[in-house]
Formats: sequence, structure tokens, C-alpha cells
Amino acid sequence: MKSAMRCLLGCIVIALLVSLGGVLPATAQELTLSVAISMKGAVREAGRRFAETRPGVTLRYNFGSSGELQKQIEAGAPVDLFVSAAERQMDELEKKGLILPDTRRAFARNLLAVIRPADSRLDLAKPQDLLDARAGKIAIGNPKTVPAGQYAEESLRSLGVWDRLQPKLVFAENVRQVLEYVARGEVEAGFVYTTDAAMRPDGVKEAFRPPEDTYRPVIYPVAVVAASRQAALGRAFIALLLSREGQAMLSRLGFQPPGVGR
Repeated sequence: MKSAMRCLLGCIVIALLVSLGGVLPATAQELTLSVAISMKGAVREAGRRFAETRPGVTLRYNFGSSGELQKQIEAGAPVDLFVSAAERQMDELEKKGLILPDTRRAFARNLLAVIRPADSRLDLAKPQDLLDARAGKIAIGNPKTVPAGQYAEESLRSLGVWDRLQPKLVFAENVRQVLEYVARGEVEAGFVYTTDAAMRPDGVKEAFRPPEDTYRPVIYPVAVVAASRQAALGRAFIALLLSREGQAMLSRLGFQPPGVGR
């Protein structure tokens, strides 16, 4: 019920953002982007560059977990471009004919990291250390809707500690919420992306990185939504992300080249 209500509210918010365009000049164009929150800073930076070269274009952003954004698109939210933190959500939208398959591209890659509060004295060097009684609470994104949580579950299952960690897990609505839980000292550890950990050097410290062979590659796909009325603008934004300039910007922010995926 809560998830459905968030989805409905998200659709309403997006619709309101789009409706505000009615006060803009008739020549103005708007592009509404639903973006995985771990890509928030990067897409905003790309958006500033995009708008600079296109007078009259306004960008509207909707940030959240990839699963919630997927549900909003399925519910008919007026979105032009979808940026997901996992292939899974994009795959499901493509199967339902809700994105333009020829626009789909993988444009970045990330890695999982386990973080702890900056002032914590708890020694965490490997996944098995999370079983220590002193690691009372561990935050991860809800695996039902948050890719970072899905990757974390895959890794912990692969390492054989998922079931034993169940009593300790605190589920968050997105990866940035996990970051805040850890920074505020509300949990002893949390699973985020390396790019998220780098955002709060004053509040968190990276404890270790789960072995990369214990979870699927963290690939970010982007695609134009099938119902978009700004498909040409959406394609242009994707081209910017894939360009040398876009890839350099992503690298500067800690993201890696996609390597795999479409």
C-alpha cells in the first residue's frame, strides 16, 4: 500500500512539474528525467551543460530508487528519459514496450562499498565481520525496489551470510538514505556505491568493498520513454552522456565506463 501511494504521489508530482511549463514561452521545450538517485549529481551536471547549449530547453528532474521510478513510468507518469541504476528495471520496462529499445544505452558502471560512521572504532575489513555482535544494525536499500539493495543481497547470499544477517538489517528507500543513516550513526554499517561514499568524507568512511564476483556488474542504462513527446531531446541527452565530455565528467565523479551491457 505504501509503495503504491508513493508511486501515485510521484506521478502527481511529475505531472505538476510538467504542467508548470504552461507559463513558459510557446517556443520553450521541456525534458523530464526520472533518475536513479545515485546518479543525481552526475545527471544534474550533465543537464547544466545540456541546457547551456540549448536555449529555451528546461530540464525537470525526478530522483528516487530505480524500482519506484519504474513503477511511476508503468503508471503513466509523463517522463521523457529514464536513468536506472540496474538493467533489471530497464529490462522490465522494455518487455512492456514502455521505452524505445533503439535508444537504450549503458553509459556508466559503479561498485558496491560497505561504509561505517567516520567516528566509529568498529573494525570492519570483510563481509564476515558484519556478523560481529558489535555491528548491531546494517542498512541496505530495500531489495524489492533499490538496485543497491539487490546487489547487496546477491553479494551476501553468495558469501553465505545473508540469512544470518537478517535480524540486523535495516531497509532504506534508496541508497542515499542508507548513506544518511550511516553518517548520522543510526546504524553501524551500510551498503552503498563507492560514488556515494565519496560524497560524505566528513560523515562516513569506506570499510571494505564486497568481492566484485559476488554480485552482477552495477551498470547504469538510460533510454527514452516510449510515450515521450521529446524523443529527439532525449536522444540528444543520451548522446551527451556517451560523448567524450560526458564520460570524462562521469569519471571525475568516480563512475567507471560501462564495460558491459548495451
